[in-house]
Amino acid sequence: MLEIRTISKSFGVTPVLHEVSFEAGRGEIVCLLGPSGCGKTTLLRIIAGLEQADAGQVLFAGRDLIETPVHQRGFGLMFQDFALFPHRNVYDNVAFGLRMAQQSKAVIRDRVAEMLELVGLTGYEARRVHELSGGQQQRVALARSLAPRPALLLLDEPLGSLDRTLREDLMEELRLILKHAPVGSDAPAGITSIYVTHDQQEAFAIADRVVIMNAGRIEQVGPPLAVYRQPANPFVARFLGMHNLLPGQVAAVLPDLLVATALGALRCGRRTARVALGDNVVVLAPPDAASLAPPSAGEAQNLLQGQLLAVSFRGSQVKITLKVAAGAPLVFELPGSAADDLPDPGQPLRLALDPDGLSLLPAE
Repeated sequence: MLEIRTISKSFGVTPVLHEVSFEAGRGEIVCLLGPSGCGKTTLLRIIAGLEQADAGQVLFAGRDLIETPVHQRGFGLMFQDFALFPHRNVYDNVAFGLRMAQQSKAVIRDRVAEMLELVGLTGYEARRVHELSGGQQQRVALARSLAPRPALLLLDEPLGSLDRTLREDLMEELRLILKHAPVGSDAPAGITSIYVTHDQQEAFAIADRVVIMNAGRIEQVGPPLAVYRQPANPFVARFLGMHNLLPGQVAAVLPDLLVATALGALRCGRRTARVALGDNVVVLAPPDAASLAPPSAGEAQNLLQGQLLAVSFRGSQVKITLKVAAGAPLVFELPGSAADDLPDPGQPLRLALDPDGLSLLPAE
């Protein structure tokens, strides 16, 4: 439905986007995910027509939009500050785009009612914007964006101004709304959406696919679960909150993949690409890859010996920090039931790493 082909953009002498390409299918929610300043909002503005690319193409349904002005693209926009009209009530805010399209009063009335029901605000038609909570204002802004039936919805940090608790409450709800099948439509459920965020939990909860960006380039594209389980490189791993990265060298390929690290030989069950004996690599140990080593483990592979630095009990999980012989401390999350079996901070601790939980990444 949407195809971005080798988009590049600079502001003055500062390059912002470097030949960025990706696609979005009909009814798909694609999240542009990355740290602040990586170019994701600039890319969204180019798709919307608010910025002009220096090079590349934006195609929608096979049509090149580079020369099409923003008001002729038929896209919906929703921003972090919601941009609601404070002097208008909820009904008039949602009806605004329909009136601009010169729809009849009956069509506007029915469409506004449908949108307010979709976002759970039936009965709020006469409320003023200042009388609404942040979450309710967010729903009004979304209803206003969806009311004109946009061919593509562009959302730039739409939950960014809400507090963490409210954001978490609205994540799943927002996905359900975007995936809502239009009444009487034969199209796949939902509206094609490009969603910008720097919050990986938000992206994973809402997106069908994530596009991870860094310094104006795409680092990885894929479904949230696949990206989390198999980051493409150390940058993606760190951005997703996985900091247990152990440099090493491939010591064996068959029958098992064995990597020599400063903490000993580690058997790895995952790899991002073909590797050969002697290749320099990085072993990624996700937070959930460790368990308490049984006393009978001896000196088997995939054992970590260290000093327990900190313990943080979090109900169903317990977060631990382990000081090891080389490199930065490692952080793991054990089941909450393991809390009773942990020694006091400062005491030695042995952990076993699940080979199938370890990923092999290219060396930095």
